Amino acid sequence: MTRRLPCPPAPGPLEDYAARFDEVFSALGQRRGFREYLTGLLAPRDRNKTLTCLAGAEPMVGAGHPAVQRLQFFLSESVWDPEKVNTRRVELLQADPRTAAHPDGVLVIDGSGDRKDGTATAHVGRQWLGRYGKTDNGVVTVSTLWADERVYYPLHARPYTPAHHFPQGKGDPGFQTKLQIAADVARRAGVAFRAVVADCAYGDHGGFRAELTGAGLPFVMALKPHRGTWAYGPDAHTPVDAARQLTWHGPDDPGDWTAVTRAFRDGHTAEPPPAPVAGPVRGKPAQTCALGVGEDVSATAGAVLRRNRRAARPEPDQRAAPAPGRLQ
Repeated sequence: MTRRLPCPPAPGPLEDYAARFDEVFSALGQRRGFREYLTGLLAPRDRNKTLTCLAGAEPMVGAGHPAVQRLQFFLSESVWDPEKVNTRRVELLQADPRTAAHPDGVLVIDGSGDRKDGTATAHVGRQWLGRYGKTDNGVVTVSTLWADERVYYPLHARPYTPAHHFPQGKGDPGFQTKLQIAADVARRAGVAFRAVVADCAYGDHGGFRAELTGAGLPFVMALKPHRGTWAYGPDAHTPVDAARQLTWHGPDDPGDWTAVTRAFRDGHTAEPPPAPVAGPVRGKPAQTCALGVGEDVSATAGAVLRRNRRAARPEPDQRAAPAPGRLQ
């Protein structure tokens, strides 16, 4: 076997980390490109998403710099397996007791979209881009993230490919919706966690919850307040119905409500309000939860306690609502 040529080291302690990926790259240029890419991502620069800034060159005029060209080749032309790189990254996280996943953590599922002009880029299409709050041309990626009260880090990311990229459109065997991708990456997480958590973009879809249930994955998901689910006649059909059925006798006797004090990474906490409130706060809908533990329990844990009671102004058709605070 040919002896590997030595690679120019990454700066400082970054080299020790980068060296652990050497075996997933077959060529010296790949190992060097990986180190330069890591250095560019972590360097304290105002902009680090363009090739010139990643390589430490001047924007525009530095496009022809050798370091920029090397990085361009590494990211777009060189043949290496990104799945192997990510697998090694996750392995290193699990090998460190400070970051290893444990059964009390959660698996967060979310999607992120980035604008992208043109039609030639892989996975690009006109679709909803949540971070911009509108439909536009771009690329959407479904990702999973592991988190507990101390640390969080991404696990896997998979781009969504719009139907027009497939010969048979949505009927093509290779096509997957964002929800199908999300269920698949959750099943393949490969680490311990207590539950899958997601916002109402996922929680409102019974089929997605059924996928998780079938895989034996507990979940806690946001639902829109009036999102209905099947239930027997007198039972709660929506999160709002469930919240209205909870008893409340005052702060000293909260009945069915449980006060939750939120703790944040910087050490500060947020105390619960003096009375439960479910409704829009600063123009955003109340978030309620669907809980699933081995089965689809969509009738819910009531509305989340809200701090700002002033936002809960009763509407005319809700004057007789039996709750301290407005339910919408």
